[in-house]
Amino acid sequence: MEEISSLLYGFQVALSYQNLSLMLVGILLGVLIGVLPGLGGANGVAILLPLTFTMSPTSAIIMLSCIYWGALFGGAITSILFNIPGEPWSVATTFDGHPMAKQGRAGEALTAAFTSSFVGALIAVVVITFLAPLVAKFALQFGPAEFFAVQLLTFCSFVGLGKGHPAKTIAAMMLGFALAAVGLDTVTGQLRMTFGTVELLRGFDFLIAVIGLFGIGEILLTMEEGLAFKGVGAKINPRVVWQTWKQLPRFWITAIRGTLIGCWMGITPGGATPASFMSYGIAKRFSRQGEKFGTGQMEGVVAPETAAHAAGTSALLPMLTLGIPGSPTAAVLLGGLLIWGLQPGPLLFVEQKDFVWGLIASMYLANVVGLIVVLTTVPWWAAILRVPFSIIAPIIVVICAVGAYTVHNAMLDVVLMLVFGVIGYLFKKLDYPLAPMVLALVLGDMAESSFRQSMVLSQGSISIFWSNGLVGSICALAMLMLFWPLISASLGKLRRGRASDTPQERPVE
Repeated sequence: MEEISSLLYGFQVALSYQNLSLMLVGILLGVLIGVLPGLGGANGVAILLPLTFTMSPTSAIIMLSCIYWGALFGGAITSILFNIPGEPWSVATTFDGHPMAKQGRAGEALTAAFTSSFVGALIAVVVITFLAPLVAKFALQFGPAEFFAVQLLTFCSFVGLGKGHPAKTIAAMMLGFALAAVGLDTVTGQLRMTFGTVELLRGFDFLIAVIGLFGIGEILLTMEEGLAFKGVGAKINPRVVWQTWKQLPRFWITAIRGTLIGCWMGITPGGATPASFMSYGIAKRFSRQGEKFGTGQMEGVVAPETAAHAAGTSALLPMLTLGIPGSPTAAVLLGGLLIWGLQPGPLLFVEQKDFVWGLIASMYLANVVGLIVVLTTVPWWAAILRVPFSIIAPIIVVICAVGAYTVHNAMLDVVLMLVFGVIGYLFKKLDYPLAPMVLALVLGDMAESSFRQSMVLSQGSISIFWSNGLVGSICALAMLMLFWPLISASLGKLRRGRASDTPQERPVE
């Protein structure tokens, strides 16, 4: 009952005229960002974050989170109509969504995708509503050692559970830690790696980094690929929506399974992209029509969309309760909270009830508004895709430059944005993940502070990290996640060895 009363209070905050207007603007911008390849949820939030500095934190986070929800919806439009994933997590949607569009069933595919996205996000918001306060109350028992253990678990999970090569993930993370260490040491007051440059006293602002890494890096990559938009038209009318909604209950098991996968991958740092692929693969394995997947099956659209939206939404749970982002977009939002003077963690639920419950209530409203917006405006977004990319790309670059300049009103930030853009381009060309680097850049200072505070409390003894059952179990789980690729490879070899030792029956002649 306490959570329900708090949620009702949150609706009072979210239903103000200003917040509703920002919600609608955020969703429209988010769908546009999701539709345009070369941008994305994290990119859009990073580029537009400087524009929210004059707003109240509650209004700012509502607008930015709605940009994220809109981008989640918008990614399906390009995937289905143009076979171009607007977002990384929309790749799996192309497998069956685009064949449906080529068969003249684009309206059905889009309606199924949007409705599945709505269901996955809605269930994830319900999980956040009732689970977040419990996690926050539990986290109030945490001290510096426990917080460092949780941050260590996050870093190790990215290494062990990430889809990329572990060595590349560690390399990207180490670069992020090095960038986070530049500037003034808050503990000793000494300068670190400034090389006599006054401008580096404040270090590398994470916002400049993410605008360059995601925004400029994606633009450079897209320019190299010479992207051209060619697709099929689509128009959704009430009859198509109603007919599709009558078919969707047949796939309720797929939707629930995809939502559970998405929630798990969002709370742990798996992310929406692996969640969508995992949900699609499991649906293909267990479906009666599994052999027809890839030829235009509606179930093949439902599975990845529910998982991706559940993962994208539930990634905010560890960010709010523990200060640990579960996705690149959540990492950008975490940096925004720090800029607004808010400390993510369990005390946020006690000291900033307006902020937390206004955000959670806006998630419910944003999903409803987002579903209505995308169902009624699909032809407009499809028409935008026919604008030459040579026109769109310079506009995006200018927006990125303006966003970077407004952070500190310094031209050096624009130069650094371009440098980070080249780094982001090289990372993508060399298949290095960007998310671990951004995570280390955002959490590096917090993890360092927690570690050094723990060392002060224990008088330099590292045994503080297994001094009680809570911190010891978290650290043990972190080590398990770190070495999981080696453990899983060893288990695979063991299984293959047992299979080869099993005597094979000779065929009867």
